[in-house]
Amino acid sequence: MAVEDIANTTPETDTETGAEAVTETVTETVTKAVTEAVVEAVTETVTMAVAAAGPYPVAPGYNVNVRSGPGTQYRVVRTLPKGARVTINCQKPGQTVTGPYGTTKIWDNIGVGEYISDAYVRTGSDGYVAARCA
Repeated sequence: MAVEDIANTTPETDTETGAEAVTETVTETVTKAVTEAVVEAVTETVTMAVAAAGPYPVAPGYNVNVRSGPGTQYRVVRTLPKGARVTINCQKPGQTVTGPYGTTKIWDNIGVGEYISDAYVRTGSDGYVAARCA
């Protein structure tokens, strides 16, 4: 808009143009925020679903103790053989353990009353890859 056009603009037009600009800006901002939130939620859901699908390999060369709860103070219910693969049903925090895949407090539920430290499972992540156990 040229300077002379601005000088000849009526207040009603300025108000309408300003309101339209504000409405457009608010609409764009809200649309962007909602889109980003939806994309983030969908990405997290898909990541969790793919990750939980497994099965994941247990650290090569290790016989891993499966425990009745998320810590070494729980009894051993069985031992996984070398080369085993596990499906993670859910995960929960427990005793901190150091293993071939780092140090973590995450324990993977692989069956009813069966937990192994995530430090011995190659999930490709240092965080949770499945839903939290109830």
